[in-house]
Amino acid sequence: MTLAAATAALDDLYPPATAEAWDAVGPVCGDPGATVRRVLFAVDPVHDVVDEAIEWGADLVVTHHPLYLRGTSTVSAGTVKGRVVHDLIRNGIALHVAHTNADSADPGVSDALARALGLTVTGPLDPAADDPTGRRGTGRIGELPHPEPLAAFAERAAAALPPTAAGIRVAGDPGLEVSRVAVCGGAGDSLFDAARRAGVDVYLTADLRHHPASEAMQAGPPALVDAAHWATEWPWLELASAELEAACGKLGAEIETRVSRRVTDPWTVHIGQQTSR
Repeated sequence: MTLAAATAALDDLYPPATAEAWDAVGPVCGDPGATVRRVLFAVDPVHDVVDEAIEWGADLVVTHHPLYLRGTSTVSAGTVKGRVVHDLIRNGIALHVAHTNADSADPGVSDALARALGLTVTGPLDPAADDPTGRRGTGRIGELPHPEPLAAFAERAAAALPPTAAGIRVAGDPGLEVSRVAVCGGAGDSLFDAARRAGVDVYLTADLRHHPASEAMQAGPPALVDAAHWATEWPWLELASAELEAACGKLGAEIETRVSRRVTDPWTVHIGQQTSR
């Protein structure tokens, strides 16, 4: 199929109009008339991912994170991001971004995260105001198959998500019984109030900062589980690749997809310290 047809299928799955106003989604580079046979999915549009795409012979790379979120005035190969663009174009590889439009999709990033944790999703944590079905939105609420201690849930998260140097951090009583869970792939400390209103026992997300986390714990439940940003969004890649294959199959086109397993989380080493708490 053509790149134009492939990106149209992606836009059907993750409509650009549902992205946040500040976001930068959709095509970054590529000839709409070019043929697409192989599609690589990754979280970050970084050099390691571009190298993998070149080595595998990909025609299209789909990433969750934008390359130019805040815009640019240059794509010079003398810049880090400009080199990404040049290497992609030189090798005939297109780049397409699905970011907050993939976050709010049904199913989307947080659905994939919830499934990885073994949760049964009951609805969005922060429903999209323009969705009359109440199915789209940021984050998800779900139920565990059986109640378990917070410590066991944290172990569940560590086993379900790809390992990173950051690992898993927990705020709360390790013995707290957990059954109702809220999750948000990526940075989610803006949804503390939503998690509290939802009456969940624990909220799992990423990039939790000291002061917001401290204030949230002082305010009361839920407990918090903090994972690496990259790790909480990585499960979506499997979901997105399967959805694109199915969508293209309905159009009579066969494509081959691949999920990048190269760890692009920026942290590489964690030095553990004992705590007396």
